[in-house]
Amino acid sequence: MSCIIERLAIVGVGLIGGSFARALRQAGAVRHVVGIGRSRANLEHALSQGIVDEISFNATEGVAGAQLVFISIPVCSISAMVGAIAPSLAPGCIVTDGGSVKAEIVRECEKLIPEGCHFVGGHPIAGTENSGASASFATLYQGKRCILTPTERTDREAYETVARLWRVAGANVCSMDPERHDRILAEISHLPHAVAYALVHAVGTADAEGENVLSYSAGGFRDFTRIASSDPVMWRDIALMNRRALLASIDGFSASLAELRRRIDSGDSPGLAEFFTIAKQFRDGIL
Repeated sequence: MSCIIERLAIVGVGLIGGSFARALRQAGAVRHVVGIGRSRANLEHALSQGIVDEISFNATEGVAGAQLVFISIPVCSISAMVGAIAPSLAPGCIVTDGGSVKAEIVRECEKLIPEGCHFVGGHPIAGTENSGASASFATLYQGKRCILTPTERTDREAYETVARLWRVAGANVCSMDPERHDRILAEISHLPHAVAYALVHAVGTADAEGENVLSYSAGGFRDFTRIASSDPVMWRDIALMNRRALLASIDGFSASLAELRRRIDSGDSPGLAEFFTIAKQFRDGIL
């Protein structure tokens, strides 16, 4: 494949940013990658593993000359980062992100991006519970979906460039209105993480005859709560930034849980079977 981007800057070389760089490198789509961040150990690891060609602890310096900047940092910090690097962006530079909340980020970043440069909101639906450059791998996005969130202000050519890069990385690209994205992700991503954290918190703080209840956990509990090992700071920021949609999702889940409790409390055997069967059918439909 011919090179698409001569100079790529990755702000936040963790699982998402590092995997993006690895995938594009493997495909020959990028010539030079600059890794930008605050952790010396993480950036030096990325450099030693060939994830990046160069490292910088100063974002305004690191993005200089880049054709594309990919920002993969906590969602509450993305717009501030765009504002900080804006004066240093080369003419025509495309800035995109991997944040899992889009409406507020897109709205703010479109205001901050300088004339002649372009912002394209994005969110790859992929990840693990691990973090850092050491957790990244080139095939993370293979067969996964990446949602881009263009608006009427989005430059078409910039959008197509970002979409092409995600396809090269192995993702299936689709586009969606930023507000709709946030409502959907609240249901299928943000709520499950909130529930996993809440479940582990409830069980971990349970007083069961002085026993450490978690010491008895087996495969089912561990599989279900795997995502509660994700970065708490990242999920704090997501919960706060998408609070309206997430609260609506929590209310819906609470109603479903209350209905389940009612059927158990009343000994409603047919009702429980129906409840579990409907849920199983939805789950099997995913597969």
